[in-house]
Amino acid sequence: MRDQVLTWLSDNVPASRIQHILGVEQMAGELARHYHVDAAKAAQAGLMHDLAKYFKPKRLLQMARTECQSDSLKTGPTLPIEIDPLCEANPHLLHADVSAIVARDKFGIQDEEVLAAIANHTLGRPDMSSLSCLVFLADSLEPNRGDTPELETLRLLCRQNLYQAVWRTCDYGLSFLLDSRRFVHPRAILTRNWALQMFNQGATQGGDIMSG
Repeated sequence: MRDQVLTWLSDNVPASRIQHILGVEQMAGELARHYHVDAAKAAQAGLMHDLAKYFKPKRLLQMARTECQSDSLKTGPTLPIEIDPLCEANPHLLHADVSAIVARDKFGIQDEEVLAAIANHTLGRPDMSSLSCLVFLADSLEPNRGDTPELETLRLLCRQNLYQAVWRTCDYGLSFLLDSRRFVHPRAILTRNWALQMFNQGATQGGDIMSG
């Protein structure tokens, strides 16, 4: 399966993106082992998280709409895709959801947790699983992203408390979007607030099951 995915990726994404994908695969697996989450699932989701990264906007929208409108051709779990006006205007925001569609339909992935981790890797989602948290963090923080002090701090947090790491990584991403005057999807803010709330609850209770 892994070789098949890599062959497909070599035909559909640039070499530089494959390096990023391999970095996400490795980091997600490492974090999964640290937190006693299924490392094979984490690595698989990491490997497939950007399958649709370079699909054209029209194709992204078409595949997302088809998923929402009809289940006659589906070969596995239905994926809950939300196409709001911001996604309509910026279809690239749908690449994570469409990557999950490709993973299911092209590579036969049936595991709903793996599919959700692929779909949630960009914007996150309130109440997402530990596996989704790991892939979300690996996508933003894998080594090929750079070695700035901010990134190094976030990488350390990844091995201390997942909720805190998700919250702080959301803040890092939101700061970039605000500084560059780009649109912010509401789900990114909801993810950030959820992760902060979960971290605060853990601190209040004197512990956190998401701590390594």
